[in-house]
Amino acid sequence: MFDLKKIVRPTILSLEPYSSARNEYTGTAGVFLDANENPFGTWNRYPDPNQQKLREKIAQVKSVTTDSVFLGNGSDEIIDLCFRIFCEPGKDKALTFTPTYGMYEVSAAINTVTLLELPLNEAFQIDEAAVLPLLQTENLKLVFLCSPNNPTGNTLEGIDFILAHFNGIVIVDEAYIDFSNRPSYSQKINQYPNLIVLQTLSKAWGMAALRIGIALAQPELLSLLNRIKPPYNISSPAQQIALEALEATALFETQKQLLITEREKMTEALQQSPIIRKVYPSEGNFILVTVSDADRVYKQLTDTNLIVRNRNTVIRNCLRITIGTPEENVLLLAALQNIKS
Repeated sequence: MFDLKKIVRPTILSLEPYSSARNEYTGTAGVFLDANENPFGTWNRYPDPNQQKLREKIAQVKSVTTDSVFLGNGSDEIIDLCFRIFCEPGKDKALTFTPTYGMYEVSAAINTVTLLELPLNEAFQIDEAAVLPLLQTENLKLVFLCSPNNPTGNTLEGIDFILAHFNGIVIVDEAYIDFSNRPSYSQKINQYPNLIVLQTLSKAWGMAALRIGIALAQPELLSLLNRIKPPYNISSPAQQIALEALEATALFETQKQLLITEREKMTEALQQSPIIRKVYPSEGNFILVTVSDADRVYKQLTDTNLIVRNRNTVIRNCLRITIGTPEENVLLLAALQNIKS
């Protein structure tokens, strides 16, 4: 049986959370002389520390309850909070599957947490036989799974297996889930008290500059994130702009479908390019490809002001190509035609 209190650092359980002025008085009218704010200006007042209106809207969009939504200053803040809540520095461990999103490794190092890395198989899937003994590792607290995975683009098949065999915290990072036809694990948070699903407004919603990451989990789990987060971690302008953008669902669906259509067109076109040796299937808004010499191709593309991501240090001779506008994608394909294989 999963016992949350056995997973959390004792320091966090005994912590008295900081209480901000806007936590203590939540009204919207009055003469505000409580928070040492400047009485002049447009953005002179501190933002809602609980992001109540934005969380309500996101809960509606994601088909969950409002108390199952936590917002971070990007998903990176939430990843860091998870390390700080559950992992005792120099003692506890986390597990991830490579190649994957690099911030898991960076956050583990910052928090002095040993990160176990199990390579994905040739199909970029989890080897269940190999992972099973690792799940019994002493002091293993966190498992990170990126699905659709960055930079490979595929969804992971072994998540249910891990949820069934691991008694720590399972974090499923779904930054690219809107581009996939697979169901989100957010619909399983009531089934698993140890599941945290990460999503974002940065990708399909086109709000990367606002830095709004989303954690979806059972309220008891999210209460720990609220306990240690900075009091005003999402600015008022970011909350306001996001609320307005989330109302434009028709535009969101149109742009998302355009990117998915362009992804399929680009996949076919890249398979015909003589410079491309392999095109990996993708359920994100990007495509991973293998070329003969990634460093050379990357440089030749940047010389023409076409910027892709060189992943050669992660997966040999691979480039990650983000899906752009139709016009941008045509430019990239034309540039690849001019590069000798």
